[in-house]
Amino acid sequence: MKVYTFVLIIVAGLGSSCVVVQPWERGELADPIMIFDENPIDAGASEHHIDYREGSVGGTGAQSGGCGCG
Repeated sequence: MKVYTFVLIIVAGLGSSCVVVQPWERGELADPIMIFDENPIDAGASEHHIDYREGSVGGTGAQSGGCGCG
């Protein structure tokens, strides 16, 4: 059983490797479809509402006050 686990770890390690991204391939990786948020507009709106309710802002790159005006 230990041999199979060791072989599986070696195969997984060899199967995953680092790749150099060429300049002409970076446009595809920078596509907005690669963003993890399903809908960035809704995510921004709900984040704004949470900041307004809690009176706290930070961690997302937005700078405004807790009054909901920013």
